[in-house]
Amino acid sequence: MARTAAERLQHEASQGSCAHAVRQEEKAARALAQAEAICRAHGVRLTPIRRKVLETLYTTHKPLGAYDLAEALEPGGRRIAPITVYRALDFLIEQGLAHRLASQNAYIATFQGDSSHEATAFLICEECGGVDEVTSSALTETMANLLNAEGFRAHTKVLEVTGRCAHCQDAH
Repeated sequence: MARTAAERLQHEASQGSCAHAVRQEEKAARALAQAEAICRAHGVRLTPIRRKVLETLYTTHKPLGAYDLAEALEPGGRRIAPITVYRALDFLIEQGLAHRLASQNAYIATFQGDSSHEATAFLICEECGGVDEVTSSALTETMANLLNAEGFRAHTKVLEVTGRCAHCQDAH
């Protein structure tokens, strides 16, 4: 029997064996509280639908497409329109709470908050699909030096790196 997106997310959360899932679960509650604080500081509202989209992104360590999110957000069996999900995602991205992975055309919650000055790398495991978000001052400095040398003004400073995570490497 095929599982719905909500059932897949619930099953994934119950498994807990994946290192990505464990880290995600450990950070989710704190990150949601941080998201609410960021919204208050920016004078914007984390509406119920925006909050639900963000919570859903926090329940998985894998990127989700807008249609997956719409399916997972079925209140009482009624699917939320994808345009509503896209609007919520646009808001979350604008606030620095979510990120679109261009290589996957999917979205993930970010844990760095409003860190537009920091360069971010998303480490995408090709085997398990997990994504880890990392920042460092060295990465930011190196990227700034490269951009300055080219006279390039960046709108975003994000790297998407694909490969195999430590957990999947250890499994082999």
